[in-house]
Amino acid sequence: MTTEKLSEVRELGRTGMRITPLGLGTAAFGGDDWPFTRGPQNDHESIGTIRRSIALGINWMDTAPVYGAGHAEDVVAQALEGTTVHPYVFTKVSMFLNPRGEITNSQKPETIRGEVDAILGRLHVDKIDLCQVHWPIPENEIEEGWRTLAELRDQGVIRHIGVSNFSVEQIERLNSIAAVETLQPQYSLVHPEAGQELLPYAKAHGIGVIIYSPMATGLLSGALNAERIRKLPKEHWRLRDEALQEPQLTRNLTLSHLLGEIGKEHGCSAGEVAIAWTLLNSAVTAAIVGARSPEQVDGLVTAANLRLSQSDIDRISTFLKEHP
Repeated sequence: MTTEKLSEVRELGRTGMRITPLGLGTAAFGGDDWPFTRGPQNDHESIGTIRRSIALGINWMDTAPVYGAGHAEDVVAQALEGTTVHPYVFTKVSMFLNPRGEITNSQKPETIRGEVDAILGRLHVDKIDLCQVHWPIPENEIEEGWRTLAELRDQGVIRHIGVSNFSVEQIERLNSIAAVETLQPQYSLVHPEAGQELLPYAKAHGIGVIIYSPMATGLLSGALNAERIRKLPKEHWRLRDEALQEPQLTRNLTLSHLLGEIGKEHGCSAGEVAIAWTLLNSAVTAAIVGARSPEQVDGLVTAANLRLSQSDIDRISTFLKEHP
């Protein structure tokens, strides 16, 4: 068990919030009854994971109503009940499960307001620290959805507002209504696309950035291999990603092996190297890391303190050039 704690905090854009370079992702805590499930999950284990992350200094977590139809938010509330240290809780709207268990997207004002009311009830709070639009879907509703979030912030129900998975063009459309405070894009060595335009834009405009999937949903964790991936059910959501299909799969597993070799030199895992690489980007405030047990938190928290050498960075860069 690690005794290393996070002490560094970074300014999240212009929100005034100072957050640790790592935040706990809670998608797995939603359980196995939703389309993007990470598999069965024990609530007691989830609560222990949250409390362990707090004990190690992580001061924020990311959740959403779609994670098990609000179950992840319920678990977060249970874990924080009676604790003396309260981390920031960031959540999202516009993506939820309908009564048939199907993912639904809506940014209609009445939907956004209903979601926010439900979130307040599940989290047992009277104000949400940060509420983000989960996806820009339907795109023709992004302005009215954003206007509604801005109104809720003005009414004191939400402290800060942001977006997830939005493009630069979409963010600029919203900025004409109210400034976008935060951005949550996918970013990793497997999916570095945000680094081309989106992250430089965020940095130039003072937008705080919390990236998700720094280990590419486990592909760069060092724990996945071709055999495990072949055993996944054909309908598994991970298999929709071309990164897990040939010829990309072999390339990405080779990259994971390289990260593992670098990690051994630092006494850490391939996943920690993958996370540390994303934090090298000066536009990135922090990264969301998923964990399902207290032990997994221990195995990831050192990534925030990992300092990759120039030689490490060059080895990774060389691989990316040779295997685009």
